[in-house]
Amino acid sequence: MNILFMGPPGAGKGTQAERIVDTFKVPHISTGDAFRLAMKQGTPLGVKAKEFVDQGLLVPDEITNGIVRDRLAQEDCNIGFLLDGFPRTLQQAEALDGMLAEMGRSIDHVVNLKVDRGLLLARLTGRRICKSCGSTYHVMFNPPKQEGVCDKCGGELYQRSDDTEAKVGTRLDEYISKTAPLLEYYSNKGVLCEVDGEREIDEVTAEIVSCLRGTAE
Repeated sequence: MNILFMGPPGAGKGTQAERIVDTFKVPHISTGDAFRLAMKQGTPLGVKAKEFVDQGLLVPDEITNGIVRDRLAQEDCNIGFLLDGFPRTLQQAEALDGMLAEMGRSIDHVVNLKVDRGLLLARLTGRRICKSCGSTYHVMFNPPKQEGVCDKCGGELYQRSDDTEAKVGTRLDEYISKTAPLLEYYSNKGVLCEVDGEREIDEVTAEIVSCLRGTAE
């Protein structure tokens, strides 16, 4: 089963992806992980990508598409995959269809996690991270026992620079503008499943599983 996860930052894609890959026994392909692996291994595309990353520039589509193609061609993806973080644009979606067609495959299901903008802002701007051990907290949903102090190591908690309201708002605006065409694209293909990501984690997982098994109402 070839699955694509979509949803804005803070929608809970990572949490749900962990559960779905465990249920369906397919690898979770994060484009971020694929990039880091390619750069670490020093593959030709990884070397090219690193040149852009080191300069703080966006990696061109042809390099991104190539890294994703190389990852999907690996043996562990023969049984299927859950792809997260790609495609981000209509052009990338068309490229993904092309590379999968070359492999005699296609996307079976696209799961889009829907979450209200206000809740996304609350989820992302409330995140706090320990400077010492990296543990993650949330001022509303998972607060530390003592404000500003890590429960695990006593380290200082801080807010990432890209978790401020202004920067989170910009990220959400960019996501919405770029992915709206993608949702229409996959809806027209009959593979899109819209899931309410605002409910309890177990309820969200249950609806995703129903969609993937074709039992959703």
